[in-house]
Amino acid sequence: MRPQKVLDIDMLIGLASVFRAKGYEGASLKDLADITGLKKASLYHRFPNGKQEMAEAVLSNIDQWVKDNIVSVLKDDNYSPKIRLQQALSQIRVFYNQGEETCIIRAFSMQAGLELFEQHVKEGLTEWLNAFTEIGLQLNLTPAVAEKKALQTLIDIQGSLILTKGLHDASIFETTMQNIENNYLNT
Repeated sequence: MRPQKVLDIDMLIGLASVFRAKGYEGASLKDLADITGLKKASLYHRFPNGKQEMAEAVLSNIDQWVKDNIVSVLKDDNYSPKIRLQQALSQIRVFYNQGEETCIIRAFSMQAGLELFEQHVKEGLTEWLNAFTEIGLQLNLTPAVAEKKALQTLIDIQGSLILTKGLHDASIFETTMQNIENNYLNT
């Protein structure tokens, strides 16, 4: 059997970049094939159910990365809550390339994407909320305050990504990340 010319992880990263840039509806099969370096037939060979299967693979890959690098960091009892929060925020910076990457959730939460991936998006957001609520509890916040801060954290991250892109100013994202840390640690 011949080795694959395009590694799965490289392909998923490429597919994710197209979905982030164009959304689910806007991503054409040509765009998806071009970014992977595969012909449409080869792409269909790997993903017989087409664009939806590609999107599901991208979402699963991203979910796993978030679980491994953000959620598990927030829940790792081997470190103090302060260190866990700082490490998780550092990983969020990596995930969004210092605010330069569009949120993948945006790509799948419009029209057809939302209809197809609503449950997946909801579960992903809920996991983030639960992890940030848990770190808030570990930092001795009341349950109500921890939940409120977790929700505001997601709003702040998502909002800063939009403003960073729209204003072409990555300092907005970094300032937001610092404010999130201060909001949790200086209460």
